[in-house]
Amino acid sequence: MQLVVARIGRAHGIKGEVTVEVRTDEPELRLGPGAVLATDPPSAGPLTIETGRVHSGRLLLRFEGVTDRTAAEALRNTLLIAEVDPEELPEGEDEYYDHQLIDLDVVTEDGTEVGRIAEISHLPSQDLFIVERPDGSEVLIPFVEEIVTEIDLAEQRAVITPPPGLIDDRAEIASSRDEDA
Repeated sequence: MQLVVARIGRAHGIKGEVTVEVRTDEPELRLGPGAVLATDPPSAGPLTIETGRVHSGRLLLRFEGVTDRTAAEALRNTLLIAEVDPEELPEGEDEYYDHQLIDLDVVTEDGTEVGRIAEISHLPSQDLFIVERPDGSEVLIPFVEEIVTEIDLAEQRAVITPPPGLIDDRAEIASSRDEDA
């Protein structure tokens, strides 16, 4: 299985280094020296990482055969793609790759079907499951342990405990004015 692990940015310096926008939680595993990566567009690769370093909080890579600024700049906006075993699991206990979560059935703790995970949106504050409901509508489920209580890859399901109003329109509205009445 192929996963996009980075996007090449602008050239850095005159010796062929490029900035990289990392798109993996495991850059040390996927973007280390010697790693051979496919590319999109395919005509740019494959690329073999020669060196890598962090400079001012940004990852810089140099690829074999890319020795000057002009060659580095030609790689700008190229996606770097790693070949990953579909059975491979992330290092953390409660971590998952997106491809493991897509198409999981989403159910409440009492077994009520909510839908299936169609997409995962990675936001700065948290990840969201974009769940396609049986009627074709979508609902957004925050991927936080207070709501997503269990991921069962063997049973291909995600169990949720949604707060009122998340998946239905029966939100409980609390107001201090109600107490005064």
